[in-house]
Amino acid sequence: MIPKELRYTKEHEWVKVEGDTATVGITDYAQGELGDIVYIELPEPGSALEQMKSFGLIEAVKTEADLYSPLSGEVTERNDAVVGDPGVINSSPYEDGWLIKMKVGNPKETEGLLTAEQYAEHIGNGAAS
Repeated sequence: MIPKELRYTKEHEWVKVEGDTATVGITDYAQGELGDIVYIELPEPGSALEQMKSFGLIEAVKTEADLYSPLSGEVTERNDAVVGDPGVINSSPYEDGWLIKMKVGNPKETEGLLTAEQYAEHIGNGAAS
């Protein structure tokens, strides 16, 4: 399931923009590919992020991967619940497993992100919902 109201990166992050605030996480596809997530490293509030630059690290039993910011801006909140229990990302990647919230620096950057349909095509799955 790929929520239609979100935007996506080719690196499998999702973003939900509401006003000048964006919530960021990884997609269900990404958590499935990673397997059991055992560790996550997220930036502190106040950290500046650049679009498509690494902002953290996610580790699973079989691999680790950088997390890439879908937008430029400043971290306003991080989800400490997933830092304490990274498995939440596996069970609820779009709700409880969000990673950070940020103040959007340049709203025009969202135009370059993938729609749900484009992301579904990118991963070879036609099931945007």
